[in-house]
Amino acid sequence: MERDASEPVAGDGERNAEEPVVSLAEVLAENEELEKEARAVLGGSDHERCSYSQGAVKRQALYACSTCTPAGEEPAGICLACSYECHGTHKLFELYTKRNFCCDCGNSKFKNLQCKLLPEKAKLNPANKYNHNFYGLYCVCKRPYPDPEDEIPDEMIQCIICEDWFHGRHLGAVPPDSGDFHEMVCQACMDRCPFLWSYASQLAVPTVTKVSPAAEDGAMLNVEEDEEMKKENGTDCHVKTKEEKAVPSNQPSTSSGTECSEAVKNETTCRLQELQTKQHLKTNTATFWPHNWRSKLCTCKECTKMYMDLEVSFLTDECDTVLAYENKGTSDQEADRRDPLMDTLSSMNRVQQVELICEYNDLKTELTDYLRRFADEGTVVKREDIQQFFEEFQSRKRRRTDQMQYYCS
Repeated sequence: MERDASEPVAGDGERNAEEPVVSLAEVLAENEELEKEARAVLGGSDHERCSYSQGAVKRQALYACSTCTPAGEEPAGICLACSYECHGTHKLFELYTKRNFCCDCGNSKFKNLQCKLLPEKAKLNPANKYNHNFYGLYCVCKRPYPDPEDEIPDEMIQCIICEDWFHGRHLGAVPPDSGDFHEMVCQACMDRCPFLWSYASQLAVPTVTKVSPAAEDGAMLNVEEDEEMKKENGTDCHVKTKEEKAVPSNQPSTSSGTECSEAVKNETTCRLQELQTKQHLKTNTATFWPHNWRSKLCTCKECTKMYMDLEVSFLTDECDTVLAYENKGTSDQEADRRDPLMDTLSSMNRVQQVELICEYNDLKTELTDYLRRFADEGTVVKREDIQQFFEEFQSRKRRRTDQMQYYCS
């Protein structure tokens, strides 16, 4: 690994010259990236207070407890805080995020558990929607993820209507590069919302579609492209904008920027009727949509009523997207966030900085090994577990210090 000669290096004079070294900047950058991913996943979810008091939360991180509601029982979802406080030692399925959901923890679906954070709850939340994700199963193949029996590396993509997750190979078409689209609508939801086909011919990102049995083995692929779409949008959908490039490929594809607008104005003319006069192709595949495609949906009175009848009114709300949720959570935490490590480092000389890096590397290695056990067992890490780790870490550190002296140079 290369390093900047101006940066301090963790190591001592007796270490093997071939041993990888790491700069302070690299350590901090890696730590920052991990923190950024965690902030994005948890967004604005509260880790201390049950979300039940907020009613049907617009979007939040959700979990399902296999210990309390296994297969065969009624499905149930719990908020982030309840996953820590009430189900910390249970086997949980991480559902990423769901929209318009009210925490079920401790209601009548949980026969032997009362919510520790909010014991008084209604017996059921009838407005909640559930699918097989709540039993740890995903896609049309109804398999777990990760799947120990599946040796094919594949990306999981979430449908923004049903919110199920799908293997890329089970969408009826080869998905575009993840940076070229921001949201996906699965085949079943396209069939349920056929009006989207009129928009797809003008807005959807072109896909690579299988056209023969030989294509299953990658022998023949047919690229469907709509030149008219490119002309109307004024851009080539395969050319990434600055905002699109900022979306990491391993994150669920979304369609909102940093800011979003909830205001929807009724239009006097119907965009959908205009599109329906043009010829469009309907295929038995999922569709992939670019940045800000939702803003191009018609909001006339007839279309607004149609969205309500189909229970997809959220499509006209760009604040509904996963990316908007992630960006809000990140910005909220960044506003109040201070970096005590950088404040401390700025007051240290080089020797002290290098010693800190040695301590950091030890802590990172031991903490990673400690947390891996929880990941393997599928259990939630509780506050008490972290406290126990640091107590044991400090004890080991004191014993090492008493037995020997070491220097970093």
